[in-house]
Amino acid sequence: MAAKLVFAKEAEQDIFEAYDWHEKRRQGLGEEFLSCVEACFQRICRAPEMHAKVHEDYRRALVRRFPYAIFYVPNGNTVTIYSVFHTSRDPDKWRERLR
Repeated sequence: MAAKLVFAKEAEQDIFEAYDWHEKRRQGLGEEFLSCVEACFQRICRAPEMHAKVHEDYRRALVRRFPYAIFYVPNGNTVTIYSVFHTSRDPDKWRERLR
């Protein structure tokens, strides 16, 4: 059974900002970004324990085609998405948010 996704407010903001940035670069690129992020969410839901822990109980899944990482915590049948971070950003920034 696939896990249910729950989004932290900050993660929703991350997605919106990344979509907007990509869409401003080229019309339709934001939609392609969302499609790749959604595919990553589906992989996480099918196998939440698949990705390694990278900080305390937080796990990281990489988005295909776009340099983004999704940080999440599985808990039973629920997966909470805490951030969708560009991988070139300072790692201390996502660690700070995950505290």
